[in-house]
Formats: sequence, C-alpha cells, structure tokens
Amino acid sequence: MPSQILPVTHHHRGTEAAAMLIKAEIERDDPTTSLLISSEYEDVEKAITSIKPVLSRTSSYNNNNITSPNDSPGLGNCYQQRRRRSASDNSLSSLSGSNGSGAASSAGGSRRHSFSKDVGRAAAETFLVTRLSFKLLRYLGVGYRWIVRFLALGCYSLLLLPGFIQVGCHYFFSSQVRRGIVYGDQPRNRLDLYFPKSSDGPKPVVAFITGGAWIIGYKAWGSLLGQQLSERDIIVACIDYRNFPQGTIKDMVKDASQGISFVCNNISEYGGDPDRIYLMGQSAGAHIAACTLLEQAIKETGEGESTTWSVSQIRAYFGLSGGYNLFDLVDHFHSRGLYRSIFLSIMDGEESLRQYSPEVLVQDPNTRHAVSLLPPIILFHGTADYSIPADASKNFANTLQRVGVRAESILYEGKTHTDLFLQQNEC
Repeated sequence: MPSQILPVTHHHRGTEAAAMLIKAEIERDDPTTSLLISSEYEDVEKAITSIKPVLSRTSSYNNNNITSPNDSPGLGNCYQQRRRRSASDNSLSSLSGSNGSGAASSAGGSRRHSFSKDVGRAAAETFLVTRLSFKLLRYLGVGYRWIVRFLALGCYSLLLLPGFIQVGCHYFFSSQVRRGIVYGDQPRNRLDLYFPKSSDGPKPVVAFITGGAWIIGYKAWGSLLGQQLSERDIIVACIDYRNFPQGTIKDMVKDASQGISFVCNNISEYGGDPDRIYLMGQSAGAHIAACTLLEQAIKETGEGESTTWSVSQIRAYFGLSGGYNLFDLVDHFHSRGLYRSIFLSIMDGEESLRQYSPEVLVQDPNTRHAVSLLPPIILFHGTADYSIPADASKNFANTLQRVGVRAESILYEGKTHTDLFLQQNEC
C-alpha cells in the first residue's frame, strides 16, 4: 500500500532532531506512514495529531497514547512514553525467550518420564493379561498340564529349528513345490504339490493328510515328507483341512474327501498317474483319512449316493501313529491334557464317537459290504509312542483282518510319536 506523504516546511534547526525521532517512531509503529521533515515545531505537532494510520494500532497500544494538542504535555513526554513502551516490549521478549528455553528442557524431561511410565504400565498390563488368559484357559478346560506340554512342544520345535529352516526354504522357494492349490470353497480347502525333478512319464502319487491333534493341523507340516518322497520320484499332495474350533470332525472328513477327490480327478494334469494313487495320514490325520476312506466306501454301497471319487482309485492306505478307536482314547487323551470336554466337542459329542471310530464301525454287520471295498491297509507305529499307544494300530489291524480286509501293522521298537514321520529312514 502506498505511504502517506505529509509535506511541511522547515526553518529552525532546534526542532530537526525531535522531528527526525518522531519520523522514526511513526515508521516503526506503522510502516505505511512516512514523514518528510521540513516544518517548524508547531507544524510538526499538528502533523502528528492529524496522522491516521491505515491499519489500527490497538494491538500495540491503546488510544490514550495519542492525544490532542490541548492534552499533550509536549513532544518530550510523547517520546519518553514510546521509549518506555519499547523497553518494556524488549524485556518481555527476552523473558519469554528465557522461559521458552526452560520450558523446552522441562518438557523433554517430562516426556522421558512419561515414556518410562508408559513402558512400566505396558509391562504390568501384559503380565495381567497373560495371567488372566491362563486362568481363562483353565476355566475352559485347558489346564496347566496341557499348557506345559504346549510350551514343551515349543521348546522341542526350537531344537528342530535348523532343520525346519532348511525345509522351510525348500517349501517357499523351491520350483518343485506348488503351494495353495484350491480344491474346495472353504477357507482351508487348499493343498500343496511336491514334484520330482524328472518329468519322464506319469508318477505315482501320495495324498497325505497331516496331523495336529485335530486343532493345529496344517498342510505345510507335510513339507519334509513331500521333499523326501519327491526325491524318490513320487508326487505328494498335502491336503489342508479345517481344524477345531473352525470345524469339527465332520467338517474335517468332508474337507479330506474333497481334497482326495481333487487328486483323483485332476492329478493327471500335473504329471501324476491316476491309477497309482496312495492315501496316507499321520496322527490325527491318520484317523481323519481312515474315517474318510470308510465313509466313502459306505456311500458307494448306499442307494442314491452321489460320489466324486471312488475307493477303488486308492491303491493302498498307510497310517502313521494313528488312533482308530475313540472309545479307547478318550480317557487316555484326558490324562495327557486333551480334556474330555474339548475332545468330545471336536468329535461332535459323545454320540458321534462310534461313527468316527473306524475300528468299531468295520465290525458293524451293516457295513460288511462297504468294508469289502477297502484297499490294503498298512499301519505304522512306534512302541515308545505316548501320545497314541501302539496298541491303537495293532488292534485296528487285527480287527480289519478278522472282517476280511488285507491289513498289517508294523511296529518300530523304541520309536516315538513323531519319529516315524521325521526320520528319513522311515520314508
């Protein structure tokens, strides 16, 4: 905005210094106003009182600082008032800067103290939540014995970590592994395929169902088996399925059946031989696979039952460390920490134990025709298996033999529940 120009005349040198100071003060308070000094003292007083700034100065000082000619004691008083106000402003600025520096230092210390308190509070709350979680698990039936065994399993996993890293690298980065092939419409309806290096002709196929106490099963658990069998020119399909509480045994068997159906009907597209398909399961997976196989045989003998795969497409069934009579295992699992209430929930209640106990079901006269459709069954078990006793496989094999099925149990002295699965010489 252009400055206001106030022309006046000047003859007396005595008023020149005062007039120059007034010009400087006016320009500092309002830069839009300038004064040309060329007047006598009386003219200067009139000029000062007649100046009207373009912008209001109420933010700097009040209107009492500018007075009329009759009220003013003279230019000396006006100048001294302005100097006092300027000195006061400078003192306030200096004090404010000093207080700001101290406040910043105080704020820094306060933030550090606040951070320490936050860390301590977070640690206390974490401990509280952990303690309450353990208590809740106990109320739900998962006692300290089960928790201790779960922690022991974690420690055991840490000891196996170097081997897991090697297998994990093969699983995630090998070109011989095809992960996450969809076989159904449920979230866990996926399977992994492990291929041999050579591609000369159709390969035999193993459809594998992993274990995990019906709770923590996952298709990646079969990566070691897949790697070892693929090195022996066999295609391996590791089938995933819903676990408890996402599903119960009925859902697990349904998922396994869909996965087997996919393998039987589509494996030729991946270089597999549809006439050489074998079914295998380990631990809980062995139980699920046996239930699936028997259920499929019963469907095939029923009237009006639609099926997407046939038991006749399975050349043989291999069960590793499985349990096949739930009535015999309820109390055993309860003593091992898998409490009765949880186990019965997994199995759809006590009334369903018979339906999902293959050893009991094959003895039913109504399933005699279905049992005759079963392929050869070979059951492997270690005598030092405390998770599922070796008698589970031995008794099931004997029962199958009595009802006319080609069955055999092979026991390994001193082997534990996982030895048959992890050790290479058992593949």
